[in-house]
Amino acid sequence: MPRKPPSVVLAGRPNVGKSTLFNRITGSRRAIVAPVAGTTRDSLARPAVWRGLSFQLFDTGGLFGASEDPLHDLVVGQGRRAIAAADLLVMVVDGREGLALGDETIARELRETGRPVLLAINKTDDKRARNSSMEFYQLGFDPVIEISAEHGTGVAELLDEIVKRIGIRDLGFGISEPDHAAESPIPNPQSQEETAVAIVGRPNVGKSSLVNRLLREERVLVSDMPGTTRDAIDTVLLWHRRRFRIVDTAGMRRPGRVSRGGQVEMVSVAGAKKAIVDADVVALVIDASAGATDQDAAIGGEADRAGRGIVIVANKWDLVKSRDVNFSKTFDEELRHGMRFLDYAPILHISALTGERAPKVLEVIDKIAEARRTRVPTPVLNKFIEAVTSANPPVSPGRKHVRILYAAQIGVAPPSFVFFTNVATTFHFSYERFLVNQLRESFGFVGTPIRIQVRRRTKNNSQRRGR
Repeated sequence: MPRKPPSVVLAGRPNVGKSTLFNRITGSRRAIVAPVAGTTRDSLARPAVWRGLSFQLFDTGGLFGASEDPLHDLVVGQGRRAIAAADLLVMVVDGREGLALGDETIARELRETGRPVLLAINKTDDKRARNSSMEFYQLGFDPVIEISAEHGTGVAELLDEIVKRIGIRDLGFGISEPDHAAESPIPNPQSQEETAVAIVGRPNVGKSSLVNRLLREERVLVSDMPGTTRDAIDTVLLWHRRRFRIVDTAGMRRPGRVSRGGQVEMVSVAGAKKAIVDADVVALVIDASAGATDQDAAIGGEADRAGRGIVIVANKWDLVKSRDVNFSKTFDEELRHGMRFLDYAPILHISALTGERAPKVLEVIDKIAEARRTRVPTPVLNKFIEAVTSANPPVSPGRKHVRILYAAQIGVAPPSFVFFTNVATTFHFSYERFLVNQLRESFGFVGTPIRIQVRRRTKNNSQRRGR
């Protein structure tokens, strides 16, 4: 088993620049940055590498300080759990504001953990920070590093101090690099193939509860309040020797409602959409007690257009399973009717709250991920096409006589095929659907869209084929 990389946790009051520093060090834009206290709620984690040593960096929600966030107590509780498990703590303070009461409280709590602590005075590029920065030395931490997370000033020096305290080179955590390695952190290379899974859906359908159930820990905040999750939270999960990167996303509302939700929600939804694009498989979570909605279909459409594998997860099944014996069948039929374009997506009935059938989610995701990578040998594909077209000849929109002369798979994830025909045309939409269904049934393309292109075979192609 590979050794777990050291964990470094950024802690501090709300809005002191932890998320900006997190993005700077990890080379990503995973943490939402906004001039609103309490923007970050969940503890984000990303790998980083500096001078040959890799470590896991955590961005916590703001501890103490002024916050109007109704979930602030939950945020603080999760931040404290991350701090308790840390190998090194980096306390981030705002040099422009000077020493605040909350800073002293946080410093005392961090010191009581017994973990090594570095103090990073942020925003020191501002003239207002020149005099107030000196106040922080009375907290008693050594060393004190002055930085500007926004502009990168002093971040290299901070990273030097981090790697000095969390270990020496070649501890087996990361890839050893020469001393003259790049002076900017880069994501840790993945040691094995992983499946990226985006958990998406409307607000308050149970996405975070499902993530916690799959991870078997309280990794993300759960609340009845819609919009609890803001950042796209990703965590690596090992399951049956498979590696999954589970991404919990913010609830996606209709565009008009999102625009009224303010800057933070707009960025959150943009992050959720990016998570769909970056995913291999999308788990579309819907509320079984409310039924599928137009917005559920719109989110599913985003995943389908992106060519991602999809599983539809009907959560909160514990609230509806006591209904009549035909409810399950009726529910699925209505869902299929409202999302006809996702007829290839498996439907799972689960309860993230009780855990009922939740393990099935990973099992199905794994099958979909494998199906997306499946490649059909060209001879096998053409034998299949010959059998299918002899029984059901192709039909074009203009009712022209069409013959498929040759076929090839030109891509995976999603599986993509090109069909060379005797005429320059497309298949009638009904025949294309028939062909896709036959491919899916014959080669096991469960849960993934299939892309089809039609080309007229040229004389040059025919000559090459005859050689």
